[in-house]
Amino acid sequence: MIEGIGIRKSFEDNHVLQGVDVKLYKGKVNMIIGKSGMGKSVLLKALVGLHEVDEGQVLFSNRDFTAMNYKEKKAVRREIGMLFQSGALFDSKTVEENVRYPLEMFTDSTAQEMQERVDFCLNRVNIKDSNHLFPSEISGGMNKRVAIARAIALNPKYLFCDEPNSGLDPQTSILIDTLIKDITKEFDTTTVVISHDMNSVLEVADHITFIHDGLAWWKGTKEDILKTDNKEVVAFVYASEFMKNLRSARLKGNFF
Repeated sequence: MIEGIGIRKSFEDNHVLQGVDVKLYKGKVNMIIGKSGMGKSVLLKALVGLHEVDEGQVLFSNRDFTAMNYKEKKAVRREIGMLFQSGALFDSKTVEENVRYPLEMFTDSTAQEMQERVDFCLNRVNIKDSNHLFPSEISGGMNKRVAIARAIALNPKYLFCDEPNSGLDPQTSILIDTLIKDITKEFDTTTVVISHDMNSVLEVADHITFIHDGLAWWKGTKEDILKTDNKEVVAFVYASEFMKNLRSARLKGNFF
């Protein structure tokens, strides 16, 4: 489990996080949602140490990450897989080289062991016969799947995904959602997904934290979020016409 306790983060006069408390559970897809500019991505970066917190603690399996020295933090980062919003593949490296990169950086594996791990990870995300292609030669959906393969190369305990469906069509988004959910269950990871896409929330979320005004405003399951009367959550969840129609049908007793 990952736990954030009283996390505060400001950038000059912009107080982005104002005492966030959050628990992120092992073997679950933990989604952090909210409107743009409410601090979701800043919270994710604070959790993984890309931003130093001004106040508060970040605990990885009860280990105080915020109190660690550089060497200790590096050991924890070895346990973290990260999927960035853009995929963030190296343009100059092939698909295979991108997935091998963290193995070369953080392990003493032999060339054969690394190749076996690369092949396993690419096969797990259903990438075949594309090892020697470059990112510019594959689709956006394949790009994200390669990025997931790289994120799981070190068999991480913790998997962080920042807007994994950004820029993807609805069908490909469902494939990425399903892949993240399956990998979470298969490897029993603590998976944290930043999103503003309610379709993804309803597809894969096990636990949800709604961020509003720099605080963890609401917490619950995807079943809970459809029944809450929290006005900020309701306004966010039912912003789209589809969700408005769903809510209308539910209130009439046709669903849920």
